[in-house]
Amino acid sequence: MAGMQRLEVRGRTTVITGAASGMGAEVARELDRRGARLALIDRNGEGLSALASELAGTGHTTHAVDLTDDDAVFALAAEIDASHRHVQALITCAGSSMLGSIDQLTMDEMRWLMDVNLWGTVNITQALLPAMRREDAAHITHLVSIYGLAAPAGRIPYAMSKFAVRGFTEALRHELERSTVSVGAIYPAGVKTGIIGRGRYAAAIDPAVADRAAAAQAAMYHTEPADAAVRIVEATIRRRARTMVGREARLVDVLTRITPTRYWGPMRRPLRDAIDTTTPI
Repeated sequence: MAGMQRLEVRGRTTVITGAASGMGAEVARELDRRGARLALIDRNGEGLSALASELAGTGHTTHAVDLTDDDAVFALAAEIDASHRHVQALITCAGSSMLGSIDQLTMDEMRWLMDVNLWGTVNITQALLPAMRREDAAHITHLVSIYGLAAPAGRIPYAMSKFAVRGFTEALRHELERSTVSVGAIYPAGVKTGIIGRGRYAAAIDPAVADRAAAAQAAMYHTEPADAAVRIVEATIRRRARTMVGREARLVDVLTRITPTRYWGPMRRPLRDAIDTTTPI
């Protein structure tokens, strides 16, 4: 990766999924400050409009699309290609979470999360690749998760989806290594977004218990979203293959390398309350 041409974002287009809130919105704000043109994607059209109205730049477009609808995603890619001359970056921030143990979850619940987190990442990437290949230099950034490094109890569907996104990202990077398109993964941990609060939980869980677990998880978040956005944008501009965001991500990265089969031991206690979806209130 050494010596790889950096991206010049000013006047060129970055496509951002999950842009209406959370990390996607913060990444959009950071790129807008740097003069990028943006194609903003989310299923929440009102949130996209609110974000677009606060951005200072011109030439931005908003696209209210459900990423689990493959046909709509490929039609969207053609629309973006027609309205943006230089699509040089894709940053996939769209995703959700799912609380519950294997005994509480249904197959439909797990499939739903895989559709959102994995297939919603794969389809927009595949759909935009032809446009990105036309650029002298382009980069795809997938937001994975700390749970794409370590798989905790109580988060089976989320960990499955994020390990799968990690595998997709790494395999795609290898497929495209002789092209002008590079691919990288971001591993955030502890970013203070609302993903856990907006996420879902197994229908079998008492809602009050789910709220308690979600609150315990959120209390562990320490990184400001704006700070994380700067790291994500810099990793995209520099076309980095692998970036950790947050102290916890760096610690877990080291831990899983040192003891790939026993990392759960030191992780269990800090996550105890966040994975408890059974103890009654």
